[in-house]
Amino acid sequence: MRAAYIQQTGAPSVIQYGELPTPIPAAGEVLVKVAAAAINPLDNYIRSGAVAMPLQFPYIPGCDLAGTVVEFGPNTSRFKVGDRVWCSNQGLAGRRGSLAEFAAVGEQWLYPTPSAQSDVEAAAGALVGITAHLGLHLHVGLKAGEVVFVNGGTGGVGCAVGQLAKAAGAKVIATVGSAAKQELCRSWGVDLAINYRDADMDAQIQAFTKQHGGIHVWFETQREPTLDRAISLMAFRGRLIFMAGRGARPEFPVGPFYVKDLRAFGFAMFNASPAEQRECATGLNTLFEQGRWKPQVGKTFPLSEAATAHAFQEQNTLEKQGTLSGKIVLIP
Repeated sequence: MRAAYIQQTGAPSVIQYGELPTPIPAAGEVLVKVAAAAINPLDNYIRSGAVAMPLQFPYIPGCDLAGTVVEFGPNTSRFKVGDRVWCSNQGLAGRRGSLAEFAAVGEQWLYPTPSAQSDVEAAAGALVGITAHLGLHLHVGLKAGEVVFVNGGTGGVGCAVGQLAKAAGAKVIATVGSAAKQELCRSWGVDLAINYRDADMDAQIQAFTKQHGGIHVWFETQREPTLDRAISLMAFRGRLIFMAGRGARPEFPVGPFYVKDLRAFGFAMFNASPAEQRECATGLNTLFEQGRWKPQVGKTFPLSEAATAHAFQEQNTLEKQGTLSGKIVLIP
């Protein structure tokens, strides 16, 4: 099979494209013919070595995929040949990555793809959709009528947070970097989309949240959070979610935090159990079928251009070029 892989960690240029053996599904695994595979910032960090993980070379990167079941290993029962499926959490803990024509996936990590959803959409929404669902529901127990704030409203996680929070009956505030991105946020129901370059950004937030007492859930997607500002905008007993910024060491305003009875939640999507992730996937599939969840595809590349795609992701994640809305998806 053709695959994108690395023989060592480093810059995007270390990614090679060529022939590797087609995996044989082991017990409990399903062989999937990959139709689409998405890229996440985590993939960049693993490929570069910034996140140190034991890797067996040649290593195929990638967490997310969507495709069709073509073969089974022993002790599998949930799917049949020809079923369309999607998954995340590949490329971790010894699991095979998704940037290949075929992937052997543990059955517990696979979910059925809604009939009306394209493989590209399914792959684009995998990790970010599960991340948003875990944060909003498992961790902070979002309630209808609460106010949710998310930085980067048209980013991969940001657009998922906005849509899932609206589906749960919340009011949503999102920051973006352009008028076009403001309109995109509004198109899926975001109540207040603010250009983060506006000098009166915080005044707009305070005016919007005045009747609610502030922000109830702050979903931080940025690598370097500004906690003094965030905590000042929070409502009494609000909750802050942190799921990015491994190297971040911001100053923590202890006093303003505790006098508001605030709570802070940190989580990594890949720590969630198969059962927890399946519950999220079931919820996402239901929301898609109801027309309340539409993964955002920002740019597609052929699988052979995986190195270019990784560089493009890095430019937007680390260099903050702002040229990407939604997810990057590779097509074998």
